[in-house]
Amino acid sequence: HSDLGEVAPEIKASERRTAVAIADLEWREMEGDDCEFRYGDGANEAQDNDFPTVERSRFQEMLSLLGLETYQVQKLSLQDSLQISFDSMKNWAPQVPKDLPWNFLRKLQALNADARNTTMVLDVLPDARPVEKESQMEEEIIYWDPADDLAADIYSFSELPTPDTPVNPLDLLCALLLSSDSFLQQEIVLKMALCQFALPLVLPDSENHYHTFLLWAMRGMVRTWWSQPPRGVGSFREDSVVSSRVPAFAFVRMDVSSNSKSQLLNAVLSAGHRQWDCFWHRDLHLGTNAREISDGLVEISWFFPCGKEDVDVFPEPVAFLNLRGDIGSHWLQFKLLTEISSAVFILTDNISKKEYKLLYSMKESTTKYYFILSPYRGKRNTNLRFLNKLIPVLKIDHSHVLVKVSSTDSDSFVKRIRAIVGNVLRAPCRRLSVEDMAHVARKLGLRVDEDCEECQKAKDRMERITRKIKDSDAYRRDELRLQGDPWRKAAQVEKEFCQLQWAVDPPEKHRAELRRRLLELRMQQNGHDPSSGVQEFISGISSPSPSEKQYFLRWMEWGLARVAQPRLRQPPETLLTLRPKHGGPTDLGEPLWPEPLGVEHFLREMGQFYEAESCLVEAGRLPAGQRRFAHFPGLASELLLTGLPLELIDGSTLSMPVRWVTGLLKELHTRLERRSRLVVLSALGVPCTGKSTLLNTMFGLRFATGRSCGPRGAFMQLITVAEGFSQDLGCDHILVIDSGGLIGGALTSAGDRFELEASLATLLMGLSNVTVISLAETKDIPAAILHAFLRLEKTGHMPNYQFVYQNLHDVSVPGPRPRDKRQLLDPPGDLSRAAAQMEKQGDGFRALAGLAFCDPEKQHIWHIPGLWHGAPPMAAVSLAYSEAIFELKRCLLENIRNGLSNQNKNIQQLIELVRRL
Repeated sequence: HSDLGEVAPEIKASERRTAVAIADLEWREMEGDDCEFRYGDGANEAQDNDFPTVERSRFQEMLSLLGLETYQVQKLSLQDSLQISFDSMKNWAPQVPKDLPWNFLRKLQALNADARNTTMVLDVLPDARPVEKESQMEEEIIYWDPADDLAADIYSFSELPTPDTPVNPLDLLCALLLSSDSFLQQEIVLKMALCQFALPLVLPDSENHYHTFLLWAMRGMVRTWWSQPPRGVGSFREDSVVSSRVPAFAFVRMDVSSNSKSQLLNAVLSAGHRQWDCFWHRDLHLGTNAREISDGLVEISWFFPCGKEDVDVFPEPVAFLNLRGDIGSHWLQFKLLTEISSAVFILTDNISKKEYKLLYSMKESTTKYYFILSPYRGKRNTNLRFLNKLIPVLKIDHSHVLVKVSSTDSDSFVKRIRAIVGNVLRAPCRRLSVEDMAHVARKLGLRVDEDCEECQKAKDRMERITRKIKDSDAYRRDELRLQGDPWRKAAQVEKEFCQLQWAVDPPEKHRAELRRRLLELRMQQNGHDPSSGVQEFISGISSPSPSEKQYFLRWMEWGLARVAQPRLRQPPETLLTLRPKHGGPTDLGEPLWPEPLGVEHFLREMGQFYEAESCLVEAGRLPAGQRRFAHFPGLASELLLTGLPLELIDGSTLSMPVRWVTGLLKELHTRLERRSRLVVLSALGVPCTGKSTLLNTMFGLRFATGRSCGPRGAFMQLITVAEGFSQDLGCDHILVIDSGGLIGGALTSAGDRFELEASLATLLMGLSNVTVISLAETKDIPAAILHAFLRLEKTGHMPNYQFVYQNLHDVSVPGPRPRDKRQLLDPPGDLSRAAAQMEKQGDGFRALAGLAFCDPEKQHIWHIPGLWHGAPPMAAVSLAYSEAIFELKRCLLENIRNGLSNQNKNIQQLIELVRRL
């Protein structure tokens, strides 16, 4: 101790006391003390307050390095991460540590498998990255003052990553999660799951001295897997990973291990010869970089079977847990793992007296323990002596001790681990859901992210609504009374009334009759009061707390999904190719697939109350001063601004509630004030061709995807353009419209069904500046969309359009050759002639390639590789898919910036266009 004081007398007092405490602890360990946390006489002052200073400073330095220190009070939000900026159009590599969080978020949004790569490119051309970032690099070059004494630098954490040293990806993840609000945390975890990355389950926070169990962050995860009962026929099951009870296996390190548990886990999880790096490990690029703040992180990943014997490693879902760091330094996390796992695998080279005491304290545990040793690195005799003592304590035998050295055949060792896991699965074993794990974490004193007051109040409100839902159809009929027949009849009357406007000499008597019928239906609707469930929903979205409002909406989505009608069970590889049957006589109001009860039904009910009241006010049947629902559009516009997709075209009646939509847009215009310039981007195509997934990947949106193809109606979601980029792009917001299941692919022979789909396609394309048409095959342009092109060409309103050919099966299929492009733009003759005859163009019909703006030699046609790399449900999103989506996004934004789309409009102009169309 005195030597330390002589070497560095200039270290400030608190740092010196901390250094003395550390030196004293290390000295006692070397002397063979019992390794308890005891301090020498010279360090008594450091015992209570100064010792944690090391970790606090390290954490703050990491935040400063990554530019995240400003987000410790006002957390980074999901809307912040989704803004369109100059960076959205550039695929540039990060150059300074402050670029890393944004680079990670952008790549994760695009489901890019390289998102965890934190390599920085220092020497690049000036135009290879945004100009506004260059000043950051200059600021970061000076990391410490060279005039400082070297000895002081040693104790000022000079081992932290410097601006030219890559940051460990796990440190980046922890720093970003600790700087994000609950909803961005949830988005990060969901995107990581799609990329098949290991997910954070327990998040360490050395600054505030607590660890957080991330239950809320995983709440929205739904997976599909093959379920095979002991007797009977197997089927695909879809469930939330949070509520599914599965066996869990933990892998931990004790002291030092020359074997990598993350590599071992990856090998155990991977089927076939190709290993997927689910857990980040030491042999990956930057894997050897020291972890600064992420020790104590617990990660989780699952194996899900697909029903193919040659692919399935295990016959049922299994969870795997990985503790980063040594169990001796993270005892609380290790204790949690022993209480939630069916078995724990302990990797170590040495078992000393300290480690023996740690394990001896687990003698009451019912968990199975397995040791994986590397004897060449350890002390063979010492290990054997302590193992013999642990055999009766942990109730293990010699089969629970595995030896792995570099010469051991890796494949054989992995098979042995899998065999052990399989044996545990076949015997009665502990099976817990993530919710059960959170309950154990609470008992141990860990913080659970879902336990905050706002989240719990929102959950209670959701449960008051959903506990009354015993049958979805009955609930809609009894509680959502304005929908169903009243709204369907009113929508039909309004359609007939609208069509009369275009008649040459419409009979006034018929017009008056339609007006009378409409008023009767609206008065009937207005005679109802909102049901108790609707009133509770309105209270939930009226909360003065923005966070509580968002919590409530998420809880409603999950709560309604739990009580709604069961969804279609489809094999994972066909989730994106499911199609409704077309042709034949069909009721125009009949859904193409069962429509589960969702948040949109409550918003539809609010919309119908507003529609009915507005109609009566317009007709003079209700004084404006007696309105009760005039504030509803304002509530809906706030939801749109927070990122919730809102229904534009009602999926039950296939019509647009014009008063409700225009009222909502007026309120949006009021709230946005001067930032109301819009570009409307729509995506059309038959259901389940991947258009919603494409939009979500491109912009980080939340349109319903997969499984039963989501709700039937068309939905819109708002994206904000960063203020510094809006002048360059020419708009302040982008309104994205997903056509959902409106375009069912009806043939021209389907009569009314085809005419309805063609009208809806014309409406959506007519509202748009840019239209993306998603196709599953090269000759799969729906007839309704061709029909819309012909109508719009006659009006002179033609959006900039991009045809996207999505390869739903094979990743390796190359892009279309010029010949394929020409075939895509020249639809089959019979279909062309039928569409032309309906538009009364006869022999004057031109193929699609002849329409304005469409040059097959330019980039109007895109080939998007297959979404999955591997066999679902264990497949990750392919890198080729992510990169192709980014290029499409860049092209769309470039077209908007260069004015190749229709003239951008403000919200007032959009309102007029909605009414006119």
